[in-house]
Amino acid sequence: MAQRNVTIPRVLIVAGSDSSGGAGIQADLKTVSALGAYGMTAITALTAQNTMGVFEVVETDARFVVRQMEVCFADIGCDAVKTGMLSNAAIIEAVAATLHERRPCPLVVDPVMIAKSGTPLLHPQGVEALTKILLPLATVVTPNLHEAGALLGREIKTLKQMREAARAIRNLGPENVVIKGGHLEGDAVDVLFDGREFFEFRAGRVRTKNSHGTGCIFSSAIAAGLAKGKTVQESVAGAKEFVTLAISSGLPLGSGQGPANPWFLSRSNR
Repeated sequence: MAQRNVTIPRVLIVAGSDSSGGAGIQADLKTVSALGAYGMTAITALTAQNTMGVFEVVETDARFVVRQMEVCFADIGCDAVKTGMLSNAAIIEAVAATLHERRPCPLVVDPVMIAKSGTPLLHPQGVEALTKILLPLATVVTPNLHEAGALLGREIKTLKQMREAARAIRNLGPENVVIKGGHLEGDAVDVLFDGREFFEFRAGRVRTKNSHGTGCIFSSAIAAGLAKGKTVQESVAGAKEFVTLAISSGLPLGSGQGPANPWFLSRSNR
């Protein structure tokens, strides 16, 4: 039986590790910590990467991914689950089965398929498993334009197409869909569809190359909001504001694409 000795919101993050610290589990933990939640992890893969790209991936055995999840559920419990890089169909199937059995709390699915450097982070057969098995369990799914296009088999280049994509992806089973429009020109616009209404979240575009990890930061911020008992719309709005500030505070590290900075609040207080 999970113990409730404290009132801090608990987020279980099921995702891959980024050795450079800019994305993946590392960015997820920084984000939920900065937002006042307690992060736990089930690591699906180890990556050797830096600001220049991903150089090697070692996948975790699906059984052990589930083992990591189960021991956290059994002892600490959780108030939200966030999934990121799941790497292959076997891991997706095992994670989905565990979540379906337990139905522990809200689930945020970040359908990580490809790194910003272009390296694939999900085997092709994993896309079908993600679509058919995991998305129907999601409280919120957060694809960017490329990921939404991969899920639907078509390109998405306009705000109108983002709305159409959000509606189509919701028909795959998730309760809420957020299509991230960061790859469009002009303001950075994200579209939320809850099955009834569309909501737009806008922010001025930050011109910087230091934006590694933004998808992880955004989805983890949504999970932290849900763990605190906020609504989906409140959580997405808060995550949009948070990731925009993290991008504007991006760190010029390395020789390539530096990381966005989810610790901008503590940095500004120094």
